[in-house]
Amino acid sequence: MKDPDALIARAGIRGDPDQDQHFLVDDRVLDRLPTYLEGIDEMLDLTPQPTPIFEHLLEVGGGTGALTDRLLDVGERVTVIERDRRLAEFLRREFADAIEMDRLTVIEGDALEVDLPAFSASVSNLPYGVSSEITFRLLPEKRPLVLMFQKEFAERMVAEPGTSEYGRLSVSTQHFAEVEMVETIPREAFSPPPQVESAVVRAVPRAPDYEVPDEEFFLRFVKAVFTQRRKTMRNAIRNTAHISGLETPDAVVEAADEDLLSQRAGTVTPAEFAELTVLAMDVGQPTEE
Repeated sequence: MKDPDALIARAGIRGDPDQDQHFLVDDRVLDRLPTYLEGIDEMLDLTPQPTPIFEHLLEVGGGTGALTDRLLDVGERVTVIERDRRLAEFLRREFADAIEMDRLTVIEGDALEVDLPAFSASVSNLPYGVSSEITFRLLPEKRPLVLMFQKEFAERMVAEPGTSEYGRLSVSTQHFAEVEMVETIPREAFSPPPQVESAVVRAVPRAPDYEVPDEEFFLRFVKAVFTQRRKTMRNAIRNTAHISGLETPDAVVEAADEDLLSQRAGTVTPAEFAELTVLAMDVGQPTEE
């Protein structure tokens, strides 16, 4: 495996915290990241059956290529998205042989704007400033993900109802996948060290144990009520109609279960949010965003 410090030296580019660049340099962490994909094939219960998990790996934020190198070791093909022109050029030089063999593709651009390839799984050290936006671009693809986040963000992703960390992020993430925090990463594993600890989250796609007729409205409804998480659901539904798009929020309140309306958003399970969403679509006259 390529030495991460040597890669930084050859690239001649230091990580820039102002540009959200923190290069992962701990060999042990780098070696472990791809292993979190092992065994996921047997866990998947999707139709149609997904492609083999190591067939085409996607990395968002390639940096100087330390993780890219590990992914090439286990994957048949790898695509890297890198927004920094200098780093994209370095990756093309450093991994010219893999590119020549059609095993590596380097896409220069913003991961929020470029067309995503038909990847089989993603392993990425995400730019933390846009990690939420990138994650919710990846999750609907229904592919296994091993992603690195700020630890606080990761804790919110995996949080259970009734905990202080549980919120819109928890419900929205767990709607798409079974998620777990598999490892915490100290600041010293990066160059330059970030100001926060990091964590690795593994997301295994699966269908939720509930149905919603309109996924976009479900996510918008969850977003709306969590803007008033200190209010009861009764008041939150009424007060956030301008966000959820409900024309008649009072009709939803009148039709909903009283016990559910007396709760606050932080204790409502994803399945209960789905129940309210179905009701809101039936009687709340939601508008299209």
